[in-house]
Amino acid sequence: MSRRAWIAAAVLVGIGAAAFLLARGPGPRLYLGGPILTMDANDTVAEALAVEGDRIVAVGDEAELRAWTEREGAEVVDLAGRALLPGFIDAHGHFPGEGLTALHVDVGSPPVGTVEKIDDVLERLRARAAETSSGDWILGIGYDDTLLAEMRHPTRADLDRASEDHPIALLHVSGHLATTNSAALRELGIDAATPDPEGGVIRRDPETGEPDGVLEETAAEGLTAQLLQPSLLEAVTMVRAAGERAVRAGVTTVQSGFTPKAQIQGLHLLSRLGLVPVRLVIWPDPDAADALLDESFSFSSYDEDWVRLGAVKLVADGSIQGYTGYLSEPYHVPPGDDPGYRGYPRISRDELLESVPRYHAAGLQVAVHGNGDASIDDILDAFEAAQAAAPREDARPIVIHAQMVRDDQLDRMAALGAIPSFFSLHTYYWGDRHRDRFMGPQRASRMSPARSAAARGLHFTIHCDAPVVPMEPLRLVWSAVNRRSTSGASIGAAERIAPIQALRAVTIEAARQHFEEDRKGSLEPGKLADLVILSRSPLDDPETIDEIQVLETIVGGETVYRAPRSTSRPGRGGSRCPGS
Repeated sequence: MSRRAWIAAAVLVGIGAAAFLLARGPGPRLYLGGPILTMDANDTVAEALAVEGDRIVAVGDEAELRAWTEREGAEVVDLAGRALLPGFIDAHGHFPGEGLTALHVDVGSPPVGTVEKIDDVLERLRARAAETSSGDWILGIGYDDTLLAEMRHPTRADLDRASEDHPIALLHVSGHLATTNSAALRELGIDAATPDPEGGVIRRDPETGEPDGVLEETAAEGLTAQLLQPSLLEAVTMVRAAGERAVRAGVTTVQSGFTPKAQIQGLHLLSRLGLVPVRLVIWPDPDAADALLDESFSFSSYDEDWVRLGAVKLVADGSIQGYTGYLSEPYHVPPGDDPGYRGYPRISRDELLESVPRYHAAGLQVAVHGNGDASIDDILDAFEAAQAAAPREDARPIVIHAQMVRDDQLDRMAALGAIPSFFSLHTYYWGDRHRDRFMGPQRASRMSPARSAAARGLHFTIHCDAPVVPMEPLRLVWSAVNRRSTSGASIGAAERIAPIQALRAVTIEAARQHFEEDRKGSLEPGKLADLVILSRSPLDDPETIDEIQVLETIVGGETVYRAPRSTSRPGRGGSRCPGS
């Protein structure tokens, strides 16, 4: 990085730190005049909530807390019928991944983006190439082959039409595949003689054997490393963009899943300098976890209320919509000529049986990505082996996504005290294609089976997996409650859950998953004053939860987002919230 870039970055960091410090020191405050959904053990809806400093000091009846207001000289905030909830907690995501589109080319398709065909992709890439020095990388984010008119991945031949002078790579919306042009393949050292790596596939032209540009799973790791090593200025840009999106969505704790050492250090620094407006739970990747265990890498948080390490994350298989999820039965419509194609493991069962017990025995919480049910079998075998070798009373192992989990596997999770964290927005964004293409109607109706998990008494969470889909907790809650696709079709009505269950899954259950239920996730005295004010209660009309607006987001008693007056509309039957 040039000296000028370092100076500019330092100025940005200084501005952020100054703003952070000047914002400290809220006075006592009493919220009343609207439903206060506490998410406590009884799902109490309170009349009033008192905050002092960064903590909740009292929750209860308005009449009881009026006396506290007079005694403390507290500010009274009239909710005017709006709803107050705990701030939303990201159970699984990749902060600051949503900031990638602030740096790179957005090639997402509706309903998230506007790209509809491969020529649209190429047009955007050509525009970026025109302003990029020859030989520099051009990266595109979020393409979805199943939403392009051609119903296929762009290939190296397609991307060469955008530029032959720049290495070009597009990251698939799932994050599990990428496609590249000829220059990028040369930069990555991939040619016809390059063997497929373990846990990945280099797709090839069937006649010539030459790579066609599409890289699956571990074959794309060299490329994703390009995305994860931004300059300081780029890192600041990403973090600020992702943080702004989080607070606009009412999120007060984000998660950085599968995080390498350099990114752990960078996020910690940027949070300490006040450039991350929300709390952060970092899940180290296996290399970082190994380094922590052998003490070649160390981490000490400046404040665990703001930044802390959580579970070590492993990735056992890939993506259903990328045809890399590992299933026990074949895909409904296979991607090629093999009618028995079931996907494949990214990590072998033997490797899981070695690594999971090792991390567990060292006292670490373990989270493993598993979409296909064959992969989940291997994950649960590893969890059971870990517990048998080193029993722990409350280890809380996590199966991330658990998309095609079966009932017998939910029973095993219940016995283990494992937590399934469901990517419930799959029913909205990919529900039609799961039904018609990937899984077929029967299996699609069972994906992300939150109701079956609840029936077994399992603690479970739901997540957006941002930036795979946007950080929208209210749409996430709506999706778990209604299970409708983008076309409006019902995708497994039998697995719908009640609004309060879905809200708990993005508040107190998400806090519990992170071992933080003692400090956040519900509105109770002594807990952090992480709050969100909504235009109305999500309990009022389950079918329109996704239309509710976030009016204000509060972290540690401080307002970090307030909706502009010109864009905040009253909720149904309500009046405008004063100060919103």
